[in-house]
Amino acid sequence: MAEQNLVSRTVNSVVNAHYAWYIVAMGTTLQLTTNFVSQAFAILLVVMRDNYGWSLTAIVLAYSIRNVIGAVMSPWAGSMGDRYGAKKVMLVGAAFFMGGLMLLATITAIWQLFLYYSLILGIAQAMFRVNIPTTVAAWFKRKLGVAVGIQQSAGGMGASILAPGLAVLLTQTSWQTAFLLIGSCGGAFVFLLLAFFHSEPADRGKQPYGADDDGKSPVAAFSGAMAKVRSKVFMEHARKTRAFWFLPLVHHLGCVGHAIVIVHGVNYATHKGVTLEAATFIISIYSITSIGSRFVVPILADRLGSKGVMALFYLLQGLSVVMLFWTQDPWQFYLFAAIFGIGFGGEMSAFLVVNRQYYGMGPVRTVFGFQSMGAGLGMALGGLIGSVIYDVFGSYDLAWVVSLVASLGGVVGILSMESTKRELIPDWEGSLPEEARTPTAEPSLAD
Repeated sequence: MAEQNLVSRTVNSVVNAHYAWYIVAMGTTLQLTTNFVSQAFAILLVVMRDNYGWSLTAIVLAYSIRNVIGAVMSPWAGSMGDRYGAKKVMLVGAAFFMGGLMLLATITAIWQLFLYYSLILGIAQAMFRVNIPTTVAAWFKRKLGVAVGIQQSAGGMGASILAPGLAVLLTQTSWQTAFLLIGSCGGAFVFLLLAFFHSEPADRGKQPYGADDDGKSPVAAFSGAMAKVRSKVFMEHARKTRAFWFLPLVHHLGCVGHAIVIVHGVNYATHKGVTLEAATFIISIYSITSIGSRFVVPILADRLGSKGVMALFYLLQGLSVVMLFWTQDPWQFYLFAAIFGIGFGGEMSAFLVVNRQYYGMGPVRTVFGFQSMGAGLGMALGGLIGSVIYDVFGSYDLAWVVSLVASLGGVVGILSMESTKRELIPDWEGSLPEEARTPTAEPSLAD
């Protein structure tokens, strides 16, 4: 009887949970599903090099262009999410995601890699990368750090869980079969999840988790016209802050630092005599160790302030790369991966929290889109730098130096921003027409 009561209470708690936690679960699963092919690109790099005989630089150039396209489109994807709802944008992204993966099954020439992987999947990447995490943030007034920590840590498990499976699939079946399965099954799953995914609490007649229960009805969703006005005015205020310009730069430098390792770590290990199967576990290990820091860092940033926490993990990411100058054996690569993963996971996971601390509950999808643009350009540049250095010098030593310098540059950028102890533009709604303000917004002194 006691066990039955425990099960009953557990079921009731799940059923009665605020819908925000379901958004976290769905957002996490969407991130894991739509991002793992990018996270596991180091495996595709080796397989394409061996199967098609294409040069390292040509293959990585496709990866870099994909990130450039995703980066350039990120502010647009954020703006469309602010104006029309993240769900609608991601439904379009799901079509690009499914189509791009299935088209990869037909690839026979390098130009197809640029069209299917770089262009089509690059567009999908922008739509998901901006709108998944900002939607999770929009559903939380309190416990944002916990929600982001869960979403970032579990969402980052894609490579650790699926990378070995991708390696097995590509080595035990044909390239065509592998991507037909990934595209059809993965695409259908994404569409299914999006049927239950909602851009804002108001879309389900709810308040964000932790909003004060004042007995009022949930705030109605703004129309497209009003949402456009709100986004425009918010951006005018946000651009006047130093953080608006520094956060994309910081994200860019951090991504340059880890992209070099993510794209080239497996190839470097195989050239040191490690088998592809063994080298694949480098990805799994740094993905697994990043889970803890992805979870902990947003919580610490929420409680202690983001600047110091972010700077610490940027520093750890950079210093870990020094180990690669003497790494030779598989166990040494695994040790490096374990340490690198802690810094890598913490480096990227506090951006939603720092945005909340700087900009409150404002429509930040466009702002986050610019930060994602910086990140995407960093991923593109880092991957390309590594391949060019290796093709020219036959060594990755200079690439590891660039990785270290980029991460340390991120530390300097973080420490140059404003304090996170107060919102930077708390009265921005005072510049809105009355009908575009939230009912709880206080008018500014200028009124």
